[in-house]
Amino acid sequence: MHRPGDPSDPLILTLELDAETFARFDGLRRRHFPERLNHIPAHVTLFHHLPGPEERGVTETVAALVRTVAPPEVAVTGLRFLGRGVAFNLESEALSGLRARLARAFEGHLTAQDRQGFRPHVTVQNKVEPEVARALQAGLEQDFRPFRFTAPGLILWRYLGGPWEERARFAFGAFS
Repeated sequence: MHRPGDPSDPLILTLELDAETFARFDGLRRRHFPERLNHIPAHVTLFHHLPGPEERGVTETVAALVRTVAPPEVAVTGLRFLGRGVAFNLESEALSGLRARLARAFEGHLTAQDRQGFRPHVTVQNKVEPEVARALQAGLEQDFRPFRFTAPGLILWRYLGGPWEERARFAFGAFS
């Protein structure tokens, strides 16, 4: 039986979006993700399953690394069909480099999913019929213009069997 907040529940690490970018993606997610399944806000997952019992060590590792990194610029480059949903593709050498450094730090704890290649994206629709997803993708592509944003930090979450609980925020280092 699942007990919310159980320390054995996995941790999830996501990229924090700036307020304007978050509002844009979360608005799309609230409109197009099936309401009964939409337990979490729009996000960019860096790691899906870090060890919950190691929360303190995970927090210390992420905090130490993030404070040495300038806020990464991220390009939103297009849309991706997910089969039963739609996502926005993201590109950022700085973010990919940071994620690789974190992957090395957590190497012994990574699941198969987190050892796969990193393809950053924001899912705004999932778990719908393929034709519904194709229609949304076509509609979003009509008005899409690539844009960039600067990410302010990372967010650590605890998975609660559906919803997530925010555990910590980590601001990127301040560089001029």
